[in-house]
Amino acid sequence: MRARLGASVAELEQTRLQDRFRGLGLTHIGELPLRVPVRVAGEVTRVVLTPRQGIPNVEVMISDGTGKLVAIFTGRRSIAGLEHGRATIFEGVAMRDRDRTVVYNPAYTLVA
Repeated sequence: MRARLGASVAELEQTRLQDRFRGLGLTHIGELPLRVPVRVAGEVTRVVLTPRQGIPNVEVMISDGTGKLVAIFTGRRSIAGLEHGRATIFEGVAMRDRDRTVVYNPAYTLVA
């Protein structure tokens, strides 16, 4: 109890997210290996439509309390069910794009 009272809001949010996805056999985003198939989960923190060279792309950022991951869905204007605060599982191959970790066109599962 004392640790929770002295913790910042950000620390409490990180702990809440880590507890939510514990025991599902997933890789933590903060420990994500690159260029191998991975399965990660997190809550959606941002959804943005970002057209590139005239082709629509939806970028969905998730966080699991250990890090952030951006899923880029090419050729899409929206993804049904992927909205802010929704828990989801992504499966794909992670890589670095500039200063962020991304997965292109991952398979996804919405978590209740």
